[in-house]
Amino acid sequence: MSSKPLVAVLSGAGISTDSGIPDYRGPQGLWRRDPEAQKLVEYESYVSDPEIRRRSWQMRRANRTLQAEPNAAHLAITELERSGVPVRVITQNVDGLHQRAGLPERKVLELHGSARSVVCVACGVRSSMADALARVEAGEADPACLVCGGILKSATVMFGERLDPEVLGAAMAVAKGCDLFFAVGTSLQVQPAASLVGLAVEHGARLVIVNAEATPYDELAAEVVREPIGTALPGLLAGVSGTAG
Repeated sequence: MSSKPLVAVLSGAGISTDSGIPDYRGPQGLWRRDPEAQKLVEYESYVSDPEIRRRSWQMRRANRTLQAEPNAAHLAITELERSGVPVRVITQNVDGLHQRAGLPERKVLELHGSARSVVCVACGVRSSMADALARVEAGEADPACLVCGGILKSATVMFGERLDPEVLGAAMAVAKGCDLFFAVGTSLQVQPAASLVGLAVEHGARLVIVNAEATPYDELAAEVVREPIGTALPGLLAGVSGTAG
């Protein structure tokens, strides 16, 4: 292994709970508590039912994602990158907190898109989620695309949509090429994201899993950490950069 190993971090919902963003799929997650809420992010329901869209926009209004701030775990990853260690983040999250923590955009692969933008399903034009929400606040229940009048949706991958093949391809390349692979705050239940773990191990990476619950990939890990992410990850990454303590 080189003195500056390529470090890949696959982050899931658990890394952002300290920032006040709920885990939707965990044991106490929203989808388990309110299965009806999942319809609000199902692509077919969304594009075919104006009432679903209206409810979805109200859900976005109530969502704290745009107001959330990075926590100690996000900042620790940025600190590792700034120490000179090559870092790539592959995230299942849509909150943009890795970038807000100072990690360069080009080093973050957002598998499930971003909640900070909206996209028109007709013409593909992207614009700001904050601007769309301002229109909702002003009284538009289901704001349409200002370019073509088409349906606007969050620039996230809804249930029933495919992941961006370019982003997934880049993530696979990172998994194959890294020396260390951290899986942080993810149940590793959602494919194809979870398969990146096996891919990394197959290509010789050392796997470290930091998650409160057991995952299907624990047996492949060189280390499994159950401690809270906000305290565990900064220590682990400080050890990688040689700045422990």
